[in-house]
Amino acid sequence: MSATNLNSMPSLIYIRLIGLTAGTLLQLFWMVVILGYRRQRNFERVFFFLCLALFCFYGGSLLALNAQIHYDTTPASLQGFAITVVTIGLCLVPALLMHLHMEFAQTRGLLKDWRWKAAVAFFFYGASLHVLILSLQIRLAGRHFDFLLPGNSLNSGFSHVFSYSLLWCSTWEFRFYRNAPDRPQRRFHGFLLIVFLFALLGVLSLHVLPVSLSEGGRVALAVALSLSPLIPLVALIYLVSRHNFLQIGRQKNLMYAVSATFLALLYLSLVRRVGGWLEPVLPPEASASILLFVLVIFIEPLQRALGRTMQETATKGLHQVQRLSAELQTEARQGDLRKLVRLIERRVKEQFELEVVWLTMLEPSLGPEFVHQEKYQRYSVYVPGRLNAVLSYKPHGAMLSGDAQAALESLCRQLGGTIELCLAIDEKLQLERELAERERLAVLGQMAASISHNLKNPLGSIKTILQVQMENPQLPDTMRGETKMVLGEIGRLSAKLNQLLQFSRPAVRGGIVEATCDARAVIEEVTGVLRHEAERREILLETRLPEGGVTIAAGAEVLSDILSNLLVNALEAAPRGGHISASVSTTDGACVIAVEDDGPGIVSAARERLLQPFFTTKAQGTGLGLAIVSRRVAEARGRLDWESPVSEGRGAKFSVWLPAQAGSGSKKNKS
Repeated sequence: MSATNLNSMPSLIYIRLIGLTAGTLLQLFWMVVILGYRRQRNFERVFFFLCLALFCFYGGSLLALNAQIHYDTTPASLQGFAITVVTIGLCLVPALLMHLHMEFAQTRGLLKDWRWKAAVAFFFYGASLHVLILSLQIRLAGRHFDFLLPGNSLNSGFSHVFSYSLLWCSTWEFRFYRNAPDRPQRRFHGFLLIVFLFALLGVLSLHVLPVSLSEGGRVALAVALSLSPLIPLVALIYLVSRHNFLQIGRQKNLMYAVSATFLALLYLSLVRRVGGWLEPVLPPEASASILLFVLVIFIEPLQRALGRTMQETATKGLHQVQRLSAELQTEARQGDLRKLVRLIERRVKEQFELEVVWLTMLEPSLGPEFVHQEKYQRYSVYVPGRLNAVLSYKPHGAMLSGDAQAALESLCRQLGGTIELCLAIDEKLQLERELAERERLAVLGQMAASISHNLKNPLGSIKTILQVQMENPQLPDTMRGETKMVLGEIGRLSAKLNQLLQFSRPAVRGGIVEATCDARAVIEEVTGVLRHEAERREILLETRLPEGGVTIAAGAEVLSDILSNLLVNALEAAPRGGHISASVSTTDGACVIAVEDDGPGIVSAARERLLQPFFTTKAQGTGLGLAIVSRRVAEARGRLDWESPVSEGRGAKFSVWLPAQAGSGSKKNKS
């Protein structure tokens, strides 16, 4: 545009100056926000480079326009620099626009095939780079560059690539409009759809289709097209600050600081412009002093507005913390600490838009300074002697804003009481369950005692009579076989009755903990009793025992119950000709008693109910063997572990950990 045309269209000059200045500052604003936020997501990275490309376009155009105003003949170096910057920015905009929409679609779950995204991005970036290279060659050839209609000065492929990109972006905006989660975002995407359609029609009218427009119409359309990105970017600021769009809304301090900085820069630019306009009647220093002094009038209104805004923000954050705390206390009354911890992590992550939240429960004796997660920011939840926990978090960006940090710190101060409430209710529920279990076992014990009184004596009499009959040489062979079978059934019935009595017998915890026994002697005794049954089934029963004694903090009767039930289960599970191993070892001050078999293993359907009383997968089992083992181990303050399969998809191994002091060495016995 020549100087003559500039002088004949002063309103257009002012519109372009204001628009290009605002566009340059607006792109700088978003680049600073994204750099300050530093969220590790491709969407923000692509958005940053799109703002950088638009900054090149607006900054280069503003530089060229100022040069045309201040110079009769623009210096060739300055003109060449402005043309290069504008060309690079414009040629990269189509690909970055398309890439940005695909990244946003992926964050919304509308694009799941990354290969399709990569293919489209490769095509657009390749086309943009090709157009950029050809356009720079045109510039180097010394052709005239039209800053008002730069598309006419670029390679002819630019307008086609830009048109395709705008068409694709319009399609994506329509999908975003239909799938928007709330009304403000739906309006924003609807407005963006209108902007992209307008831009598409403008590019087609100016550069692709032979549409006849007057010179004034072409100029007005070109200016409107170049300034069309400004309104969506300004609307995006409102959505981010008011509706937390793009999940940057928590960074209010960052938004306020950057906004204030760029408003100050914009005002200083206005002061310089007004000083230039008033220079014929007033010195620039005087006009600048007057305009800067005018700001004093707005200090008190700005202070009041800022105070109200900060108070509203603090009040809103406090109400959100109170609602979240009430929700967590409601869950704490259920008495399930694990579920409460998961809810705290999930709700804090959602409420404060954090990338990672992790609540770690520590031993109260360690103190609040004992923390391992150095890479996370954290708050301590500490009640001396009673509770020690650490809430670790990692924000999406570089850090949380001040109001969010204050709200999170306030919530953590309330979490101590919430977790203590959950622990207290959990302890109460455990006591109630233990009391109910003791009452149930007492009833079972009474029933078992009654059964024992009413059945054991008759069974003993029947067994004695049948044994006498078996010694009679005149007993027919057919009757002898049937009598032998009846004796076996009576023995099995007596064993099940003894097992029922064993399970229902109440335990005295203090006495069991104080009692001790030699684990090596007990396992030799139990395996000695069951070795005959193992030989009858042709099963190899192997024991691995330490050379010296292993003293455990449990009575011999308790350990005998544990071993006998585990070995009986192993004998019933192992196939004929199979193998069973029983071992005793010491590690870290504990005695580990392991029983392993090579049977079919534990089916998946039985894993969750394996230790429940009266649950069995055997045709003639009572389902009390492992329940007795679990109960006896708990009484002895031990731990029961099991794994299945052990090797080659078969076998089961049960390990019992009991407090012990053991010697060294081992000895292997086979039978």
